Amino acid sequence: MMVPVALLLLGILIAALAPRLLARADWTEREPVVALWVWQCVVAAVLLCCALSMTLSAAGAWQAVRGNLFAPAPATVVEAYALGTEGPWAAGTAVLLACGGAWTAAMLSREIFRARSGRGRRRAELLVRAPLLPGEEPGSDRLVVLEGERPDAWWLPGAAPQLVITTAALRRLTKRQLDAVLAHEQGHAQARHDWLLHCSGALASGFPQVPVFEAFRSQMHRLVELAADDVASRRFGRLTTALALVELNEDRGVFGPCPVPHAQVPQRIHRLLAPESRLTPARRLRLTAAAALVPVVPLLVTFVPALRTLG
Repeated sequence: MMVPVALLLLGILIAALAPRLLARADWTEREPVVALWVWQCVVAAVLLCCALSMTLSAAGAWQAVRGNLFAPAPATVVEAYALGTEGPWAAGTAVLLACGGAWTAAMLSREIFRARSGRGRRRAELLVRAPLLPGEEPGSDRLVVLEGERPDAWWLPGAAPQLVITTAALRRLTKRQLDAVLAHEQGHAQARHDWLLHCSGALASGFPQVPVFEAFRSQMHRLVELAADDVASRRFGRLTTALALVELNEDRGVFGPCPVPHAQVPQRIHRLLAPESRLTPARRLRLTAAAALVPVVPLLVTFVPALRTLG
C-alpha cells in the first residue's frame, strides 16, 4: 500500500518547497491578505497529508478500522488500496501520526487557554485603571482611555472587543490619525487575526523542529500587521497611517540601529510611504485559486486508487 507513503512524501515536499517559494515571491508585501490565504492553504495541506496518511495506515494495520472506513465501498476499491499487505510499519506510522495529531490539539488548547487567561488578566487590570461608573456595564464602551505617559493603543479582543488608548496618544495624534489607529485595530478584529496567531503559535511551539511551522508563525505576525495597515490606509490615507505609526512608536527605540521587538515598524512605515503597485485583480484571483488547490492535491492522491477502480 503506497498511498500513505505518497501522502507523507507529498507533505514533506510541500513543507520544504512552499516556504522557499513564498520567501522569493515579490508580491507578498503588496498583497498581504492573499499571502495570508496562501500560507493557510499550505499549512492545511501539510496537516491534511498527515491526517490522511494516518487514516489509511490505521486501516491497513487494523481490520476494525478498515471495516468501518471502507464499509460502504465495493470490494474492488478495498483491493485497489492493498490494505493489510504493508507489514508492521503501518501500525507504527498510524500511532506516530496520531500522537502528532493529539499533540497538535493539546498545543492549540494550551494556546487558547493562555490567550483567554491573558485577556481576562488584561481586562481585570483595565478595570483597575479605568473603573466602571455607576450604571455602566463591562465591555459597554468600545473605546477606553487610560492615563499614561507613553503613547500607546491596542485592541483587546473578546466577546466585547475594546480599543484601549492612552492619554499620551490622544495628545500626540490628530483626529484623523486616531481614526486610522482605530481602523487598523478594527482590521485585526474583523479578520480574526488573533486566531491565526494562536494557530501558528501552537504549531510552532508544538513542533519547533519543523521549519514550515516556524516560518508560518513569523509570517503571520508580519502579514497581519501589513493587512491591518492596508485597512487603515484605504480609509484614511497612507501618509496619515504612517504618521500615526511614527507618533505611537518613536519613543520605543524602533528607529535606532539596534534591533528591538518592534523592529518591523520602520519597514511598515516605508511600505506605506513608498507603496508598490498592487497586483491586478486577475493575478490576485489566480493566486487565490492556485492556493486553494494545494489542499486538494492530498485528496486527489488519496482517492486516485478508488477513482481508477470505479472508472
